[in-house]
Amino acid sequence: MTDLEFLDKAEQLLQSIENNCDRINHQSDADIDNQRVGGMITLIFPNQSQIIINLQKPLHEVWLAAKSGGYHYRWSEGYWMDTKGQGEFWQQLSKDAKAQTGQNLVFSF
Repeated sequence: MTDLEFLDKAEQLLQSIENNCDRINHQSDADIDNQRVGGMITLIFPNQSQIIINLQKPLHEVWLAAKSGGYHYRWSEGYWMDTKGQGEFWQQLSKDAKAQTGQNLVFSF
């Protein structure tokens, strides 16, 4: 993957996260505050817990940090997959959002 391809895919991911937050906030009382600074998005939940997603451009990775731990994702065959075989990005984000809020929050591309 070239740098430009990574940046294109990563930007799509970040925009989709922002769109998911807007959708979830509109459809529920989740009240997710999402703050984006460059290649990093911080999701802040009403209980003040956070999930941070940021780009690691030199590595062509997207990192996700939550209470459950830190995860590294690379684009592979149409999905952002964990580099240690822990699964797909959207599944982990949804799982962590649910664990941190107690609400069934579903994030998807």
